Amino acid sequence: MSLRERWGSRSAFVMAAIGSAVGLGNVWRYPYVVYKSGGGAFLIPFLVALLTAGIPLMILEYWLGQRAQAGAPQSLKKTHKNFEWVGWWALMAALILTFYYAVVMSWCFNYLYYAWSLPEWSPNAKDFFFAKVLQVSSGPFDFGEFPYVAWPVVMGLAISWISVYLIICKGVARVGKVVLITVPLPVILLLILVIRGMTLDGSGEGLKFFLEPNFAALKDPTIWLSAYGQVFFSLSLGFGTLIAYASYTPKNSDITNNAFIVSLADCGISYMAGFAIFSTLGYLAFSQGLPVQDVVSKGPGLAFIVYPTALSLMPLGAILAVLFFIMLLTLGIDSLFSMVEGVIAGVHDKWGFSKGKLVGLYCIFAFMMGLLFASKAGLYWLDIIDHFVTEYTLLLVGLFQCVAVGWFSNISQARQEINKQSDFSLGIWWELCIKYIAPVILVAILGSSLYQELQKPYEGYPSQALAIGVAMTASAFLAGWLFASLKGRHHE
Repeated sequence: MSLRERWGSRSAFVMAAIGSAVGLGNVWRYPYVVYKSGGGAFLIPFLVALLTAGIPLMILEYWLGQRAQAGAPQSLKKTHKNFEWVGWWALMAALILTFYYAVVMSWCFNYLYYAWSLPEWSPNAKDFFFAKVLQVSSGPFDFGEFPYVAWPVVMGLAISWISVYLIICKGVARVGKVVLITVPLPVILLLILVIRGMTLDGSGEGLKFFLEPNFAALKDPTIWLSAYGQVFFSLSLGFGTLIAYASYTPKNSDITNNAFIVSLADCGISYMAGFAIFSTLGYLAFSQGLPVQDVVSKGPGLAFIVYPTALSLMPLGAILAVLFFIMLLTLGIDSLFSMVEGVIAGVHDKWGFSKGKLVGLYCIFAFMMGLLFASKAGLYWLDIIDHFVTEYTLLLVGLFQCVAVGWFSNISQARQEINKQSDFSLGIWWELCIKYIAPVILVAILGSSLYQELQKPYEGYPSQALAIGVAMTASAFLAGWLFASLKGRHHE
């Protein structure tokens, strides 16, 4: 029996876990959520959500992987024999997500190339993004003329998957070395952007919109649900990634302290991103004589249209744009290869296939599947499928993990095991969060999302396109059951 791979050090594991948690959403989603959810007052529900769901679930995933010394499927199976499918469901969701996450990485590679010529295209940044880079068609079923794909995006997609292969083909030892660079680097670059943003005219007005507390907003239940949803997505829970990463630590490694370090680091970087983004948006509003709320954006539009426009108005804007897209690339690549590692670990644990060959096959397969999202209709499909994966699948995986441990296992014994090897002990609050609080909140978020779905079709997309999105994400569930039913190398 071969020994399981190990991180080179505890710091390598912590860095890798932070890299997995901190991704593109920390830059283009989190600041906007804060702005729309009460500004500085949002910190209250966010911290409550972090303590009652985010950190407890992260501790749970670390314990599952470290205890079983296996990826998500086998870890859940060893907790209770009837829950292996939940682990596979998580990995299939991660698999689908990597198809289009790599395409977003491709956009970043393209923009890194174009950043040097920022003054030339920034006056028409919106047309540049949609028409030149993505070559967006009129709708999800309009793939345009042959060859149907945007070649700049395809080229960037190839670079993304080659990068992932080179990073993880030799196992977690190489990953541990890579994250010692790719995790601190974006933080340093983000700090540079924060300092530059704070010195700009109008930055104070932008930060006012980001941080000014609106305590009246806390009376709105949707703000609290938004906080829980943001914590869940921000920490990369439900992918199976953290379970796999924890499985490469010795059984006596600290769990609780690591979970707090990673969670708080993720939140700190998110807030830092908010300072960088909103100080710069304040400058953009000041330069254009507009209210800040008129230039605020979220999602890809923030990173690829609004923020570059703001940078183009500054001295040395092209250099700042280069730093910005290097930051996005280093944030994104850690999250991307961590999801791949989670899937590879699950397959290797069950069937014993060579990890090096699995990584190669995975990257080729994911590249081919990513061509849908690199097509001229790709932006629509990315939006549709991401909606169903992140709004439903990941939350359901988290819910069933809580059920598996909280209701079908001895959760008190789990807490005792965690406390034996942690720097500080968990109280009964952890059991209550896993068994009651987190499941109730996750059901509430899912119910709210489903209610909104039934009231109004997502973003007004055709029902046929939404049906395909539902079918693709439902396939992750079916694949989970299928893989769980197959016999592994040990015929367990």
